[in-house]
Amino acid sequence: MGSFSDYWEDKILDHIFGKVNYTPPNIYVALSTSNPFDDASGLAEPTGNAYARVETSASGWNVASGGSLDNANDILFPKATGSWGTITHFALFDSATEGNMLAHGTLSQPKVVDSSFTATFDAGDLNISLD
Repeated sequence: MGSFSDYWEDKILDHIFGKVNYTPPNIYVALSTSNPFDDASGLAEPTGNAYARVETSASGWNVASGGSLDNANDILFPKATGSWGTITHFALFDSATEGNMLAHGTLSQPKVVDSSFTATFDAGDLNISLD
């Protein structure tokens, strides 16, 4: 289960209380070999070997219920051309590279990503909730 980052919590609160207008960004799914924490200080994304964040659209997410939502479609990463390490966490960003982390979470099972493996979140497997 994932939770919102400090950055996104502030943006949403400011929007709800009329401090700023906020337009939801395109959301990119990232992988990490360590806990990103709410401030993204622990993020450790794979580098090289065909790794890239995956862009999603609004239609790629189910409608929220009970304070959480999940992915409506499979999320497929590029096929690894070398090791990405042991993936333990995911993160959502507002950019394909760099950008602001929006949410993060821990995988239910760590996954070793070696050459020729395609990391995938099946529909319904990536859950985000407000905490």
